[in-house]
Amino acid sequence: MAQGKGGGSPTAPRKQVNKLDNMLGSLQSDLNRLGVQTVAKGVCGACNKPIAGQVVTAMGRTWHPEHFVCTHCQEEIGSRNFFEREGQPYCEKDYHNLFSPRCYYCNGPILDKVVTALDRTWHPEHFFCAQCGAFFGPEGFHEKDGKAYCRKDYFDMFAPKCGGCARAILENYISALNSLWHPECFVCRECFTPFVNGSFFEHDGQPYCEVHYHERRGSLCSGCQKPITGRCITAMAKKFHPEHFVCAFCLKQLNKGTFKEQNDKPYCQSCFVKLFS
Repeated sequence: MAQGKGGGSPTAPRKQVNKLDNMLGSLQSDLNRLGVQTVAKGVCGACNKPIAGQVVTAMGRTWHPEHFVCTHCQEEIGSRNFFEREGQPYCEKDYHNLFSPRCYYCNGPILDKVVTALDRTWHPEHFFCAQCGAFFGPEGFHEKDGKAYCRKDYFDMFAPKCGGCARAILENYISALNSLWHPECFVCRECFTPFVNGSFFEHDGQPYCEVHYHERRGSLCSGCQKPITGRCITAMAKKFHPEHFVCAFCLKQLNKGTFKEQNDKPYCQSCFVKLFS
């Protein structure tokens, strides 16, 4: 403030000031000689000389109109609005440029309403979402790296994504298979059935129920359509529980090397002869 005041010091030559003072002094002397008594209206707050003509009253002091000037730009204030700071007058423009808070977005002075956020000040119309430009509603804003975001953009950009639907996770989640999931999205990837007691099977990074896990791995019994967890018979490019590999006609249990195939079905030797010979 001291620098601002100093930088705006009057530039008129001192001789002109002395000349004006001398003229005022001579005018007062001439009026006194003519019998016209002049009564000083006060002492100027700038030059400390008596005021005989027009007077400006401001900040508890009196001034010659030409001496009541902005401390910074030295322009005569006259009847314009002015601001006082530490006993010195400033025109409206210079006061705001020198002392008003600055908007972080446009760097202009804030003259009326102000938003204070993120340790900065903003014009209300310049405080908006850094991503979409929308103004913030009653839900407020979210901060990331010194920037303000609306709720939607913040979660779309920075919240963890669900391993099932790829949308942002806002509340509860399940952590499994090195991913996070909405609880409703952590289901069998084939039949979309929730997992009983949280038990699931993993195949290629995705969760499956037991049946569809074995189906994916080709370990479902072709006879009963249930998982094979023990001994297995492979025949006709399929897998069977041993007790389910039976003749399609008489239902007698077959051995892998003692059956005949017809229309993708297994038959024992005697039934095959009866039916197809």
